[in-house]
Amino acid sequence: MTTQYDVAAIGNAIVDVIASSDDAFLAAQGLVKGSMALIDADQAEHLYGRMAQAIETSGGSAGNTVAGVASLGGQAAYIGKVADDQLGAFFAHDLKAIGAHFSSTPLVGGAPTARSLINVTPDGERTMCTYLGACVELTAADVDPAIIENAFSVYLEGYLFDPPEARRAFAKAAGLAHGAGRLIAMTLSDSFVVERHREGLLAFIDSQVDIVFANSDEVKALFQTDDFDNAAAQLGARTKIAAVTNGAQGSIVLAGRDSHRIDACPVDKVVDTTGAGDQYAAGFLFGLARGRSLEVCGRLGSMAAAEVISHIGPRPQVNLAELARTQGLI
Repeated sequence: MTTQYDVAAIGNAIVDVIASSDDAFLAAQGLVKGSMALIDADQAEHLYGRMAQAIETSGGSAGNTVAGVASLGGQAAYIGKVADDQLGAFFAHDLKAIGAHFSSTPLVGGAPTARSLINVTPDGERTMCTYLGACVELTAADVDPAIIENAFSVYLEGYLFDPPEARRAFAKAAGLAHGAGRLIAMTLSDSFVVERHREGLLAFIDSQVDIVFANSDEVKALFQTDDFDNAAAQLGARTKIAAVTNGAQGSIVLAGRDSHRIDACPVDKVVDTTGAGDQYAAGFLFGLARGRSLEVCGRLGSMAAAEVISHIGPRPQVNLAELARTQGLI
């Protein structure tokens, strides 16, 4: 069955504002290191005015994954809501510049385009404060059947499990994908998302999802255990493929009775962990679309994650396709 896209992703369309910081700054601003907090427009303006010189880049978890797929030489599409404003135009331009398809209709007369204010400490940890703005206005009407039905896999961002309208968009996408014989993949996104929606997430995974991506904290929160291996095994039993990352310990890929331990790729220095899980998903889903084994898919994910944590920013700074070729992965 032919496809137009290797991956079609649905997520929160957010512009990332990334600055170097330190623990003293986080404490002064009342921020919990390593957390992701939702803030309102006034709080966003206040924090932005106090951050160090920053880099702006189109972000959002699923958007970062699309950028990784494109860097690997894949064809990707993105569905997400931006406003009809300067940051919305910036987001759309960035996606189109990397060769991704983005045709979502912008929001007019409502909240402005979302932005995430990210402070990165010298140990590479990122502390995120996110104003969601227009991105939570995504509805089922924004889900284009022509995109979903022509993608090898459809990737859903767990952060969008919060707004009821976005959850309906997920249900529509899942129905369209399965009706066309496509795969539905989902990332759990954040342990706080899991804790808010544990039962709903489990029900959605059981009924609609073929591939689940999670990190150690998320999968343990999902099954309310401190045992990583036990939690990963439980997830693997509920879906066709589970890909669970565990920081420097690498990842485990589970599919039925198959289990693959994937080593983390070494990096000289961890600079910024923003986007690590997003790029792991990019490498994995690209490999899957191109018929690679699950082990190679995991190694592609590990490679992409290692590249992104070696610099500031959530998207690749080198051509991932060339990097993969040097490692014999594509």
